[in-house]
Amino acid sequence: MIDSESKQFQMKEDNINKASKALKAMGHPLRLKILCVIGEQELPVMDIVSQVGTTQSNISQHIDILREKGIITSRREGSKILCKVRDKTILNLMGAMQQTFCQVD
Repeated sequence: MIDSESKQFQMKEDNINKASKALKAMGHPLRLKILCVIGEQELPVMDIVSQVGTTQSNISQHIDILREKGIITSRREGSKILCKVRDKTILNLMGAMQQTFCQVD
């Protein structure tokens, strides 16, 4: 039988693992730019390409990594692939990082 303290630690451990995976996926500058561009929106890949400023192929590779790590989801609408951040906690994490690292003095 699992006592409540062990169960509570396991829940924290799950959150730690989730955060670690997210941070690893976000650790590449281009993937972080992609996430910043998407923010709370759902955007077509070509809009992300134009805002980030690299090739569609390069963006698609990084979107695939973010999708595999469970950071974003995508869906097809006609000929467009639309992407959005899957979990609001990722947006909270990005907000904290932007406040810490992107402040203009």
